[in-house]
Amino acid sequence: MAPERLPRLCNRVMAELPQLVARPAYDRREVRPGIVHLGLGAFHRAHQAVYTDDRLAAGEGDWGIIGLSLRSSDVRDALAPQDGLYTVLERSAEGDRSRVVGAVLETVTVPETPERALAALVDPRTRIISLTVTEKAYCLDAATGSLDETHPGIVADLQKDRFPATLPGLLVEALRRRHETGAGRCTLLVCDNLPSNGETVARVLARYAMLYDPQRGESIIGDTAFPCTMVDRIVPATTEADRAAVQRLGYRDAWPVVAEPFSQWVIEDRFAAGRPRWEDAGVTMVTDVRPFELMKLRALNGAHSSLAYLGVVAGLDTVADAMAEPLLAGFLRDLWDKDLLPVIPAVPGMDLSAYTAQLETRFRNPAMRHRLQQISMDGSQKLPQRLLHPALDRLRAGETPACIALVVAAWMRFLLQHDEPGNAYEISDPLAERLTALAAGSGRNAEALAGALFGVQEIFDPALAGHSVFRKQVVRHLKVLLSGGVRSALTDLNPS
Repeated sequence: MAPERLPRLCNRVMAELPQLVARPAYDRREVRPGIVHLGLGAFHRAHQAVYTDDRLAAGEGDWGIIGLSLRSSDVRDALAPQDGLYTVLERSAEGDRSRVVGAVLETVTVPETPERALAALVDPRTRIISLTVTEKAYCLDAATGSLDETHPGIVADLQKDRFPATLPGLLVEALRRRHETGAGRCTLLVCDNLPSNGETVARVLARYAMLYDPQRGESIIGDTAFPCTMVDRIVPATTEADRAAVQRLGYRDAWPVVAEPFSQWVIEDRFAAGRPRWEDAGVTMVTDVRPFELMKLRALNGAHSSLAYLGVVAGLDTVADAMAEPLLAGFLRDLWDKDLLPVIPAVPGMDLSAYTAQLETRFRNPAMRHRLQQISMDGSQKLPQRLLHPALDRLRAGETPACIALVVAAWMRFLLQHDEPGNAYEISDPLAERLTALAAGSGRNAEALAGALFGVQEIFDPALAGHSVFRKQVVRHLKVLLSGGVRSALTDLNPS
């Protein structure tokens, strides 16, 4: 049947779906909203929403999700005609497992209907506000770990003459209205890759609230809990091929999501007004998330960024492609063993060697087309916590993090905006204009390129940028990358 003649996923056609497609095991009409989620992208829909869908099926019907998109209406346009339903394709070498998730009850685009978005955030039934908005949305000052008070959006929002356009502005306005209307306590559940993410966002919002209202700023966020979390699941961007895979099942879905079989969620069990029993759906509830967070940020995210910059420069497309290169796969093992695992403290119940072996298997999954360009985004925000902080830890321990130095050199080479085969690409980063200008101005001179980029203090701690041994390592690797390419640099790192 032609795709346009297939029925589109919605409540009405659920009963007609093939038996091999799992579907919500509850009556969606009986579900009430209890969670508002900001950042209704693929990751949330393949991760937190799936855990919540399991709890709705278990009878916890007060935890439906209202999803807010902060900018684009694309997700709303895709899901609204589908009554919020969408398909998760869990993909492995053995094939796809298909599941329709019904936890999202409504989708709202904040710039189009801002008061509807605020109404959802302020609704007394909303007891959890969760977020997956990427690191850059929090308007962080990298040097202080608090609010960037010079951010143009923050400066404009604090003028109070417009609806808030930044995430901190929107959240503080919602919490202010909750406080004034007596809507009740709530929990802000941050699910982005930030160090001590709950504490960090609490600090950002507290500062914004004090700038907004010095007399009442502290009380605005006083009724809110900010637990820390760690999330993990590989969720590539959806492609037309993924939509076609759903169509072969006999229906249309405008925006399915694809995910690997593995999924992990660790949450500090500190909530202000209740929560679903997520632990019964596989979530790990703990008193301290930090060991898990550090393990994931460095072992998984650090490895991902390393593969991304080396792989993109080499002209490779996906993580699986990179892992199929023996030199890159061998480098990754060295990166873990020599530079990253030594600076990861013990994690309760976890064997770090076994964890990285599992990561290697996940990265090799040939069914997951996780594009390296997608992972390479926002490097200025991600590199410090994933790789630069571990590098400084190793240097302070008297060791030279040669593998991390090669990745830093690869990131610098990446900013030249063309790979070794000569293909051009765009840099997606909050500092893209500045970084690419510095790279272009330095040309292919390794000393000039490294010197210019080490001077970007938003990225490089002066203690790291000024460390002569580390700088020399980066420049040496950069020279080889510029003259002989990634494979030569990897061979030079381990000549044997």
